[in-house]
Amino acid sequence: MDSTAPGAAPRGLDAFRRGWETQIGDEVFQLPAFSPDTIGDFRVKGNVAKVNGAAIADLHAESATRTADAPGGDQDLVAMYVVQRGAWTLGGPPGCGEQTVPAGQFLIRHVGSLTAFETTAHITAKFLVLPPDELKPLLGKRAITGAADSAEIRLLMAFTDMIHTTVADLGPAGVEATYGALIELAKAVAKGRFDDVEPRLAPALTQAAKDLADRRLADPELSPAMLARELNVSVRTLHRAFAAVGEQVATYIRNRRLHEARLALTAPSRRLSISELAAHWQFADSSHFTRTFKKHYGQTPTEYARSAGAP
Repeated sequence: MDSTAPGAAPRGLDAFRRGWETQIGDEVFQLPAFSPDTIGDFRVKGNVAKVNGAAIADLHAESATRTADAPGGDQDLVAMYVVQRGAWTLGGPPGCGEQTVPAGQFLIRHVGSLTAFETTAHITAKFLVLPPDELKPLLGKRAITGAADSAEIRLLMAFTDMIHTTVADLGPAGVEATYGALIELAKAVAKGRFDDVEPRLAPALTQAAKDLADRRLADPELSPAMLARELNVSVRTLHRAFAAVGEQVATYIRNRRLHEARLALTAPSRRLSISELAAHWQFADSSHFTRTFKKHYGQTPTEYARSAGAP
């Protein structure tokens, strides 16, 4: 759904609403009425996935948005907001004040009725709509907030990214398994911990570890122990999660480092020698790097660079 494309204004909200209602439907989350100034300049795009009674929206708004003062309408759902950029201000239930979710924070709460909200311009956020059955008892009337880089949120975000890329290809059993894992991860956010023997969490834990490893490939401290510590699980749990998807943690790290080194060998602006590449990607020495590279790619780094016509 995209109302930022040229020519979308001034009926951007209409286009966005049609996309939401077609893809998600009012039975999951009803879009509220918006303020006149928002209606006149509604530039928002989103990527939305629906899994059973849950919906996951990756949203980016170029314009500021604001609902009508009293949206009205009953809801019974759990909503989660994870803000990467900008801020999302939420109206509270009767008698409670507003809450603002700034960049780098999340909020999860049960929603019994539509409430007012507003967002800043240039906001980037994830918005999750979840059925209340298993989550409402954990939340009660609380709104739980925290840092978006917590282990539980990182796991949940990695899993929602996987859902966006795979949900269209899932059969009924896959959708059901995905939904179960999504609810378990949301429960972990509400409780501040997760059940690390829950088998449905293995794909999410594996993906979160890979995402973290990819950002830290040149870090000499990168190891299964470091990843486990950052994700708030035991090393045994991390190894078990990778095994469940047919992989090994150390092998993944090594192969990703080899891949990055191979790209560097053929880069037009290559400046590192073989020994410098080995040190940068945390191989013991150039001999170890050369042996490992040849075993993986069938050529030494020098042979590979020469065959690729690198300078």
